[in-house]
Amino acid sequence: MGWTPDFEQRAKNGDLTVGIIGLGYVGLPTAIGFHDAGFNVWGVDISERTVNMVKRGENPTGDPDVNDIIPSPDAVRWHITTSTAQAVSHCDVILVTVPTPVTEDLKPDLTYVKTAGRTIFESLERGSRTIVVLESTVYPGVTAQTWLPEVEELGLEMGVDVEIAYCPERFNPGDPAHGVRQVARVVGCSNSDIGAGLVALYSRLTTEDVRYVGKLEVAEAAKVIENVQRDINIALVNELARIFPELDVDVEDVLSAAATKWNFHRYTPGVGVGGHCIPVDPYYMMQRAADVGVPAELITAARAVNRTMPLHVAGVLNDILYEAGVPSGEAKILLLGWSYKAEVGDPRETPAEPLASALQSKNIAISAFDPHLRPEDFPAEIEVVEDIDSAEGYDLVVLVTAHQACLEIDWSGLAKRMNNPILYDGRRVLDLTKLENEGWQIHAVGRP
Repeated sequence: MGWTPDFEQRAKNGDLTVGIIGLGYVGLPTAIGFHDAGFNVWGVDISERTVNMVKRGENPTGDPDVNDIIPSPDAVRWHITTSTAQAVSHCDVILVTVPTPVTEDLKPDLTYVKTAGRTIFESLERGSRTIVVLESTVYPGVTAQTWLPEVEELGLEMGVDVEIAYCPERFNPGDPAHGVRQVARVVGCSNSDIGAGLVALYSRLTTEDVRYVGKLEVAEAAKVIENVQRDINIALVNELARIFPELDVDVEDVLSAAATKWNFHRYTPGVGVGGHCIPVDPYYMMQRAADVGVPAELITAARAVNRTMPLHVAGVLNDILYEAGVPSGEAKILLLGWSYKAEVGDPRETPAEPLASALQSKNIAISAFDPHLRPEDFPAEIEVVEDIDSAEGYDLVVLVTAHQACLEIDWSGLAKRMNNPILYDGRRVLDLTKLENEGWQIHAVGRP
């Protein structure tokens, strides 16, 4: 049915059918959220494995918060399929939550957005005025530049067959306090009536503020700079973590002292920044700035700092082994955690991978332990440790991801099984004094 004059009221009543294209870390919780809010939901994913798991009520993502909230296979108002065409014919609103990665040369990869849009538009019923909303992170202008040519090529008419809008996802995997039902949303589109209708729709989904912000590009820009800002803030403390140890000063002591001032924003350095947002989104903004001939110097510099942080840490670890008298060709390092974020089984853009690669280039053997990942989630050249209590014979342990399972291991027992009980805290979350008393030689990011 799509847009009708009573759309806003239908949204408030939950009397709409919502389609979600892409059932990943964002799409699946979004689909579940709309279902819980009372809407009829169609979920689509091109992966048969994902669709079959969701149909069985199983969680195909690495986010444990999704484990117990997937509707049962016989749930009403819940339809899961690999067929976009089948879903589109039933939907008033279609939300696109597909990946927006970067290519190997760090350029925006809009393949998934283009493919999803094309498939949706090909399946639309003429005159349905179906609303298609992009939620994936993009730079300002992508929604219109990518989708409008497809609409025109297929002979569809805006305002008659289809409406296009942008409402960026702000879901934070592994953070139950900021799930799809607890975060504020912004809606951008050229038609304010459509904007008001989508505000009513998303207001049923989340308990937080939902507002119409005007043109598409405003909403697109708002999303991308949210993660650009975080990347810049993290880059600052990571750069300080390189500088202060050379001055024989612990960066954590400095940050804690600075944080006594009311307007200082406290961030913590680490081995690197991972995930599908912060290490990716700045490249989208950098590309758009380049398109219009404006240098994104600060954004570019920050990204360079964070991107090279694993290489910096690898150099520090190599020095530690050298000082301990361990030859590179004989050294064995155990990485605690591989996924990019604590308590989430997601290895995308993890800093563990470039860290491991840099160490392996120095002929250092690398093993990794991560209870949130399957053995097949690791690169083939990484020895996977499935039982941390059996780990032995290592020269250095590096905390990469602050999973509780990594923080609460039997540190005293592991120390006794080490060739050299050397520990590097790559997240600055461990009780270093306690561990030192248990026989560990302590090192940490940003520590002299």
